Amino acid sequence: MLRVEMQDSVSALTFKLEGRFVGEAAEYFRTLVTRCPTQLKLLVDLTEVTFIDSVGEEVLSFLRRLGAEFVAETSYPLDFCERLDLPVAHNGAS
Repeated sequence: MLRVEMQDSVSALTFKLEGRFVGEAAEYFRTLVTRCPTQLKLLVDLTEVTFIDSVGEEVLSFLRRLGAEFVAETSYPLDFCERLDLPVAHNGAS
């Protein structure tokens, strides 16, 4: 199960993900992000993600190509950010 929390500010759109970033849930998240305003900076907080499958990896790579930055404060998402060469925002901001 995946939980998505969205926070909108003047300069950034932040998504906090919790749970398993897999399959249909990951694809749904991709659709959600592509419907958001493109002029805002995109931050994706992966700190509470517990598992990522191959579909989730592909969606994360897609988000990187969109210019997203990632927050990862625990070892599991940090490993994925390193392996997929995802830009990590420090302290929730670049």
